[in-house]
This record gives sequence, structure tokens and C-alpha cells, in this order.
Amino acid sequence: MNIARVRWACRRGMLELDVLFQPFVESQYEQLSTEDKNIFVRLLEGEDPELFAWFMGHEQCPDPELADMVKRVRGRAAP
Repeated sequence: MNIARVRWACRRGMLELDVLFQPFVESQYEQLSTEDKNIFVRLLEGEDPELFAWFMGHEQCPDPELADMVKRVRGRAAP
């Protein structure tokens, strides 16, 4: 997926997810390996309530690759 489509996919229905995804894409996405880019795109295919639960720590993501990407995105958002 090209960067413009990834940026568009980062525009979510929840501001909390926008605040996580958009800075990550702007600062980290281009440096990811092709495999990690594919994992990030798979993460973006999730539903907002599910993603919100994973990012806020209310639920554990069952997919280990996606769970690792959640940690990476959250780590980027940490002050």
C-alpha cells in the first residue's frame, strides 16, 4: 500500500486512534521493513472499537504480530 493510502487509512472515527496512528506514520512508517509495513496495514484493517481496546490495554490482541505493532505504535506515542 502506498503512503498516501496508509495516511488515509489512519484517519479513523476515533480521535484517540488518529492521535496514535498519524504521528507514527509520519515519523516511522517509511523506515519499517516491508514485512512490518504489511503488519501495520493489517492493523489498520481492524475495527475502531477493537483497536481502541488494544491500544488502551483493555484487551490483549490475539495476533502476536499485531500485538507487537500495537506496542511499537504506543511506544512512539509515549512522551
